[in-house]
Amino acid sequence: MDGSKKQLNRSIQFWLSVYLSAAILLVAVVTGALSFLFAFDEAHELQDESLRQTASLIDHVPSADEIILVNGNRGSDTDSDLLILNLNPFSDPVLFGLVDGLHTLDQSGKKYRAFIRTLPDTARIAILQKTELRDEIANDSAIRTLLPLLILVPILLLVVTWLVRKIFLPIGVLAQEIDSRGDLELHAVPEENLPREIQPFVHAINRLFVRVAQSVQNQQRFLADAAHELRSPIAALSLQAERLSACDLNPEARERAVRLQKGIERSRRLLGQLLSMARAQSNPVVERGPISLLGVCTHVLEDAMPLAQAKGVDLGMDEDTQDALVHAEETEVLLIVRNLVDNAIRYGRTGGMVDLGIHHEPDWVVFTVEDNGSGIAQVDRQRVFDPFFRVSGLEQTGSGLGLAIVKGLVDGLGGKIELLDSSRFSTGLVVKVYFSKHPKS
Repeated sequence: MDGSKKQLNRSIQFWLSVYLSAAILLVAVVTGALSFLFAFDEAHELQDESLRQTASLIDHVPSADEIILVNGNRGSDTDSDLLILNLNPFSDPVLFGLVDGLHTLDQSGKKYRAFIRTLPDTARIAILQKTELRDEIANDSAIRTLLPLLILVPILLLVVTWLVRKIFLPIGVLAQEIDSRGDLELHAVPEENLPREIQPFVHAINRLFVRVAQSVQNQQRFLADAAHELRSPIAALSLQAERLSACDLNPEARERAVRLQKGIERSRRLLGQLLSMARAQSNPVVERGPISLLGVCTHVLEDAMPLAQAKGVDLGMDEDTQDALVHAEETEVLLIVRNLVDNAIRYGRTGGMVDLGIHHEPDWVVFTVEDNGSGIAQVDRQRVFDPFFRVSGLEQTGSGLGLAIVKGLVDGLGGKIELLDSSRFSTGLVVKVYFSKHPKS
């Protein structure tokens, strides 16, 4: 909850929407108040003008039947909005003494708006209207002027919120595009449809990508060059060790020569893994075609059979395996399958079982390598993909690069990899590699 509040506090989109909405509401309130006052005053002016026009139409003193007195002594017309009063200097001295024009009067405890006029025959009349009625009419008229504003303001708030989201939408799309990239996808960020204010930031990101890509290429080139340069001296050392083993040596010297050969073999294997890792991380632009996964597995099984036989491992394919085509470079698939099979044989139990399988899912081709060895603890299943990480307690020595190479290649192909407990054996591990049926562009 606190994290969500912090994100809202730092959101430009959120605060822009808040400030614009607050500004619209403030303007709407001020505009509504002024419109109400202006409409209220204008309604009163129209009513005053109505009193003037009514008075101008009267050219003689009304008869007793026509007179509507305020106090009701000489008749009344309850349906009329206007009251006509014949002013008398004796009975209404105060009203009779008022000058012609508009006045606000208080008669019998009620307030009236009155227009007093002197007729051509010097008689005087007053046209009156209740202020309560006038205010009610003016208030209704003013409220009607506010109705369009009351309807349009919520619509305007919704439109502003939608526009702010639409303006910031390219930034969200850009963030998703960058977030979905792999570790080595450092190509420039597209700048189309981006606001001008964001483009300098995108330029800076693209320049950073160029520098990072150059640095990564330099590291990969150094790794590949170093591994390649070391292959020749390692090969020469291996040859000398073989020649030394062929000589007539005492038991102690022969034992040391055997250890030397094993050490050289481990170094050669490490160099091979380093070269494979450099290739996996180089992310070259190659034309990937449909490769038979079963064909690759067959080649790997043939190559790995001597190692499996030396350890007494039953190596083979699942009975329900079906061939599948994956969109990749053959070398990439070969490295993935070879490393997984090699790991399963080397780190599995002596006399154990290693089964390869190929299965189909709606969007994926699933390649599995399952063994009945000791498996990998849950706490280590994420770290085993780190270069040079080795699970503690293993008797076999290794470089710790096999799964890191596989992970890099699988990510580059747009796939995914999972480590699960074996479902066929009481102990063991099953590695699932998902190849997408939709080629990565």
